[in-house]
Order: sequence, then C-alpha cells, then structure tokens
Amino acid sequence: MSASKYLNQDYEVLRDQCLKEGKLFCDPNFPAAPESLGWNEFGPNSAKTKGVEWKRPGEIHPKPQFIIAGATCADVCQGSLGDCWLVAAIAALTLDKDILARVVYPEQNFTDNYAGIFHFQLWQYGEWVDVVVDDKLPTKNGELPFVKSTEQTEFWSALLEKAYAKVNGCYENLSGGFASEANEDFTGGIAECYKLREAPPNLFNIIEKARRRGSLLSTHISTSDGKKEEQTRECLVQNHVYSITAAQKVQVSKSEVELVRLRNPWGHKEWNGAWSDGSREWEPVSPEDKKKLNYSADDGEFWMTYVDYIQRYSRLEICNLTPDSPSDDSLRCWNYCQFEGSWKKGTSAGGSRKFPATFSTNPQFRVELDIDSNGDNKCSVLVALMQIGARQATQKGGKNYSIAFYIYKVPDKYKGKQNISLGPDDLQKLVDKSECAQKREVCQRFDLPLAEYVIIPATYEANQEADFLLRVFFEK
Repeated sequence: MSASKYLNQDYEVLRDQCLKEGKLFCDPNFPAAPESLGWNEFGPNSAKTKGVEWKRPGEIHPKPQFIIAGATCADVCQGSLGDCWLVAAIAALTLDKDILARVVYPEQNFTDNYAGIFHFQLWQYGEWVDVVVDDKLPTKNGELPFVKSTEQTEFWSALLEKAYAKVNGCYENLSGGFASEANEDFTGGIAECYKLREAPPNLFNIIEKARRRGSLLSTHISTSDGKKEEQTRECLVQNHVYSITAAQKVQVSKSEVELVRLRNPWGHKEWNGAWSDGSREWEPVSPEDKKKLNYSADDGEFWMTYVDYIQRYSRLEICNLTPDSPSDDSLRCWNYCQFEGSWKKGTSAGGSRKFPATFSTNPQFRVELDIDSNGDNKCSVLVALMQIGARQATQKGGKNYSIAFYIYKVPDKYKGKQNISLGPDDLQKLVDKSECAQKREVCQRFDLPLAEYVIIPATYEANQEADFLLRVFFEK
C-alpha cells in the first residue's frame, strides 16, 4: 500500500538534494531544538532537559549501524521518557518481519548515500504516511536518554521513536499511554481490550490464536493509587506495559501446562515466580522444548503460567491486523470499512444521549451486517471510534474529549433509502453502545443480528469540536 508524504516531505528528493549539496539533512519541521523535546515537564529550561545535546549517531559512536543482524526485542530498551507503551509496541513489532519491514525500511544505513536523513512508514488516522526525520538525537552525557538498543552502535529504534514523536508533536507527548495505540499506528489494525478480572474462559486460546495470526499483544498491571512503575516482590512492575510474545502448551509428565511469554521493555527485571528463568518447574521439560522456548535468556523476557498471568495482570490488549497487512493473507479474518467525520459546534456536535434535543444532530453512519460469522445469523463486529489529534491537543491548548458511539437498528421504513438521518423519534431504542472514555479511541466487540444499523459517534458534552475516524471491522 502506497503512503502519502507526511508534511509533503519526500525522502528521496530531500536525500538527493543533500547529497548534491554535500550536506547533512536538518529537518525544519522537527528541529533539533527544545520545542521538539516538550513543552512542560520536558520543556525549555526544565530540569529534565538540562544538559541535552543533539548529536548524530556518528558523533555518538565512531561506527554507527542502523540494524545489526536483524531487528529484535533486545534492540528496544526504554529510557527516562514514560513511553513504555510505545517501547512494548516496538518490541512486539520485531516479532513479525513483514510488518516490521513496512514500518522500518531495513536497507537504510550510515554508509551508502548517507545524508543524515531516515524515513519510516506509520499509520495515522486512516492512512499510511511516510515520515522523514534527520538523525540528530537528544543525548545526555554522550548517551541516549530515551529509547536505545542494547547494542550501543545500533540506532533504528531511537530513530523510529523520533519519527513517532514527530507525528505526535514532541517527545513529551509520548509520555503515558496504552500499547494498543502504537500497535495500531504500526499496523493499521484495530485493538480490543480485555479486563483480566472478567477474562472469558477461552482467553488463553484467544491469545494463542492471536499470536498465530500475527496480532500484537500488550498487557499491564494497574494499581488504584496511580503510582508509577513500582516493583512487586515477584519483580513485576506495576503501571508498566509488557509485550506478550508467545503462548504455548508444554507437556510436563502426563499433564499439559499453559504458558505465556512476556517481555519487559526495559530488557531486564523479570518475573521470579514459577516458570521463571532457571526455576525448578523447568526440570522435567525436555531439552528440545527448553531450547525451543529459549527459557533462560536474561533479556527481559520470561515465561509464567496463564493462571499466574491472569491473577497478576489487569488488562490485555490485542491489535487485530487488517486484510491489507503485509503478512500471510490466510491469517487475516476481517473485512472493514471506515468513515471520517467532525463534530462542529452548532451543527454536528450534539453531545451524548444525555442531550436528547440535540443528540440526533451528531454525524450518522450506516453499515449493513450481512456476514454470518459463527453460523448463528449474527455478525461478530468490532467498532472503533478514534479522536484525531488527541495526543497533541493539550500541547496546543485544546482538549482530549470523552467520546463514545451508539448503535441503532435502521427502522423498516428507511431500509434501502440513502441520505436519511434518524430523528429523535427514531432513536428511542438503543441496540448497544461503547464505553464513554477520555482517550484517543474507544473500541468494542459486538455479536449483532444480521441487519442494517446506524452508528452515531458523540462527545460526552455537547458543542465540543473535534475530528474523528470511525472504523467497523466484520469478522469473516
């Protein structure tokens, strides 16, 4: 799938121009300057940016490399920026080489036609964009303070983080979030979430199937006190995002044990309980299985039983891949459509259902569910409403609104008739709705009878202006 040029910057044109002029690229749209670091905690003259110097990889190490022997999870270690959610997503990205190759152009290097410019492909609000950056990276005391590789001469992950910071306004705007957001921006997929206290009985099979399909999975432990990244006695880090990199059933004596493998994006600090690296639970496992599962590498990855996992973790996010993902087509199980829209004060910003007089003025979108997903005359459908520019809103003096969507069945009198909006009298019987939440995207799965429906996106309060993207995925 072709990508548009982000901010109309063409990588090849800019690179060739720099080569012709014998200079290294300096990005005017994301300069090596304080405003690219942040605006508050990482703002100009803040304690966290004191002493920061922007350096190119060749100024950090004499022989920099873009990727060394293929991209792996070990190439992605978190720094002092609170973007473990992004780091977990980048680490998960390395598990699918086809998807990785679309995001990270592997042929880039610091030797052939090097001009200080690199580019990456990201999904942004319904389209793929090609994002260029110069290779000036923030350093402190000569080292990278943010994302880096365990190999000090390798720079692809730090440059990808810079490209992601660029599309989100600055590095500080990456502080705090859910890995599902970055997973979507790396795949164009759609993320669904499970609260593990309410885990369905077949969730292990869902995880196993999702990994086989190439889906990206992330998880974390929530705490009620909101404290950041505190460690438990079992060496699990709370309020910190992990990747799930595998799910496997292992034969032990005459029984089967369900295991999941997690990765701490720090590249260290691993679970020390049952089935941790070198624990006695591994003793009866065959040498072949031990080798296959790579059970004892000290790299931030570890195994634990599925039972221990759901007892200790709070939330699981699965990013389902779209039919246009560049992996095996046989693994894709979704068709989808998408709609762009806006809430505008006085015309289409009617607010939630608590404003019955204006609710029907919100944008309305029709979808026909005609795919029998499970042989029960119902369609399994994922609906996602995404607020455009939510991560940059606060920096620009705007707001990140609470959003939700509502689903109604099209009355018989309107079936087959286009360009007809449902009025207040038609919106008395709600079929279903999403949660209302103040985040970039709300998403929910439904099993709905085959029929024609109207989906109404709304902000919680009336007269709140924003652009949005509505996506509907139908399971085959």
